[in-house]
Amino acid sequence: MLEAQHFSAAAEPKGSYALPAEYDGTVNETVLYHAVRAFQNNQRQGTASTKTRAEVSGGGRKPWRQKGTGRARQGTIRAAQWRGGGVVFGPRPRSYRTDLPRKVRRLARQSALNARAGEGALYVIEQLEFETPKTKQMIEILAKLSLEGQKVLVLTAGSRPNVYLSGRNLQDVYVMPYADVSAYELLWSDAVVVEESALGGQEVEGAAAKPVKRAKKATTAKKKTTKKTAKKATKKTAKKATKKTAKKATKKTAKRKGGSDA
Repeated sequence: MLEAQHFSAAAEPKGSYALPAEYDGTVNETVLYHAVRAFQNNQRQGTASTKTRAEVSGGGRKPWRQKGTGRARQGTIRAAQWRGGGVVFGPRPRSYRTDLPRKVRRLARQSALNARAGEGALYVIEQLEFETPKTKQMIEILAKLSLEGQKVLVLTAGSRPNVYLSGRNLQDVYVMPYADVSAYELLWSDAVVVEESALGGQEVEGAAAKPVKRAKKATTAKKKTTKKTAKKATKKTAKKATKKTAKKATKKTAKRKGGSDA
């Protein structure tokens, strides 16, 4: 389990913060590549266009006769080899839309978060309190976090209009909800500031000992159940063996009686 630096709403350090179980440190670079490529493709408008020789105006007649001039034969001055002619295999308006499966997008987002957490560029902060939009207050918080001059991505728990408006006028600061962030935006940023309520983790102080006790209880319970099942199985096998031996004995006695009668 990874840990991140924990800060109060006033950007004062509070210690370390245990991230949720999804922050396991694994980074899938192949999935990140496909996610970034799909994001950039979906940003393209696809309006680039060129004209073919059929669409360029002019060139309706043959520039000179076919034979007798000593020059190469030409049918129109709007052919591709002429200046001002049409373009061969040029770009045409099309859609660059690239879709990714939901599981791939989720894995890419998780890998990007793990990458930032592994680098120590993930900062967990308590819920930001902005009564009104104040860019100065956002600058002060980022200065206390020592993030001046860096590309900062601020992730809030849900829609927070005052926080968004406070960082909108800053050049390298982008504010958005934690649920809407993509892998591209996480990789774009140099540092990620996440509200504590958006993560759902816990502080490190005395929080790591409880799961261990529960795990021990679970293991002891498993051992007890395995012992009970083993005892039951041995009893069943013993009963089956006694029944088989009894049947064999009765068959033998029956055969002997039959032979004596004969």
